[in-house]
Amino acid sequence: MSKKKQNIILNNAEIIDIAAEGKAIAKVDGKVIFVPYAIPGSIVDLQIVRKQRNFMEGKIINIVKQSDKFIDAFCEHFGVCGGCKWQNLPYNEQLFYKQKQVADQLQRIGKIDFPHMNDIIASPKITEYRNKLEFTFSCKRWITQNEIDENTVIENYNALGFHIPQLFDKVLNINHCYLQPEPSNTIRKAIYDFAVENNYSFFDIREKNGLLRNLILRNTKCGEVMAIIVFGYDDEKKRCALLDYLQTNFPQIVSLQYVINAKLNDTINDLDVICYSGNSFLMEEMNGLKFKIAAKSFYQTNPEQVLNLYQKVFDFAAVNSSQTVYDLYTGTGTIALFLARHAKKVIGIECIAEAIEDAKHNAKINDIENVDFFVGDMKDILTADFINKSGKADLIVLDPPRAGIHPKVGEVILNANPEKIVYVSCNPATQARDLLMFADKYKIEKIQPVDMFPHTHHVENIVLLVRKMK
Repeated sequence: MSKKKQNIILNNAEIIDIAAEGKAIAKVDGKVIFVPYAIPGSIVDLQIVRKQRNFMEGKIINIVKQSDKFIDAFCEHFGVCGGCKWQNLPYNEQLFYKQKQVADQLQRIGKIDFPHMNDIIASPKITEYRNKLEFTFSCKRWITQNEIDENTVIENYNALGFHIPQLFDKVLNINHCYLQPEPSNTIRKAIYDFAVENNYSFFDIREKNGLLRNLILRNTKCGEVMAIIVFGYDDEKKRCALLDYLQTNFPQIVSLQYVINAKLNDTINDLDVICYSGNSFLMEEMNGLKFKIAAKSFYQTNPEQVLNLYQKVFDFAAVNSSQTVYDLYTGTGTIALFLARHAKKVIGIECIAEAIEDAKHNAKINDIENVDFFVGDMKDILTADFINKSGKADLIVLDPPRAGIHPKVGEVILNANPEKIVYVSCNPATQARDLLMFADKYKIEKIQPVDMFPHTHHVENIVLLVRKMK
């Protein structure tokens, strides 16, 4: 006979802090309780939803006393779609906790004594700052608690929006998203209305069938848009009807593309992206440099703030015309091209072939000739032999994925013995772990957090490492 789950209620729990992953913290009888969407200074009643040996997770069932820091969220989807979880926290408080997160990770994981940390750089825009969003079509949309409580009659179960956190098959239909500027919302809603009115099938995520599967919208600072429709199979008549509708009604879409994805997963990296009208890419400008952004290209999603990020990388690097720079995880070559105008030579390495093709194109259109780009797995490309052939590294810039760098890569960097390392990270936890590899040979000279994603717990961090004197 199975044991009935105990319904644990904790009353008058005080929210005292925010943890590294953005959840608030309460402590009751010495036990840590992680609480989403809570604000430090609040006193709440909690229902425990998960109990582990060293911690618990709870949800708020009643607010006894609201924190003085609390503000109302501006988005109707707050607390449901899973994005922008810090909307109810003033922006200056968000910056405080992000900077604290960086310091905590460096000290707790990296065991690092570091010098004064620069104040975090605030984002110029805290809404409509993203240049790329990906949406999912679903024929079984998420029913909200309000709809359940009000016994709402559901006539249309189709959704075009975001996945509910930790529920791969549940999609919330989005009315208005504050992450991307217009015409993002207008285009998405027009696609949804056209599809419903014309009886297009929305994707069934569990059964893996349905015509409309995903929508990707990218934009530039000047307002040009790339729209990519991902179809679950090809129905030429319906495909052309939808794409023609977008082409006719949205002149801002200068790149209209589509993908046929009949696979079990949503990734399109291994699939052909077909240009239906306009160009197969967008062009963006930053600090006098032009960048080609194709459908699969990586380009920083907060274009105004990324200029501040790269300027700080440039300041930390202090590169001169006699130096050779290695830009590891170069993406489409943005940092490499930023530095190349002041360096003797820059070598960029990236594992995604399409990104390297874009990087080479970006170098060409900017008339930059002192950059060489290579494609392949970092731990396989970056070897002692490669460095011997390509030239001594005076400066190495790292901007790896969230997982950080492979130990073999760290070993090669140490053997390369550059004078400086500038480590850019979107995950201070793995950055702190990686910095341990360099601790004996390098000292941390500067630290600069940068807020790329307002209303989330995510934070970028730049660390300057300088080789110790013997």
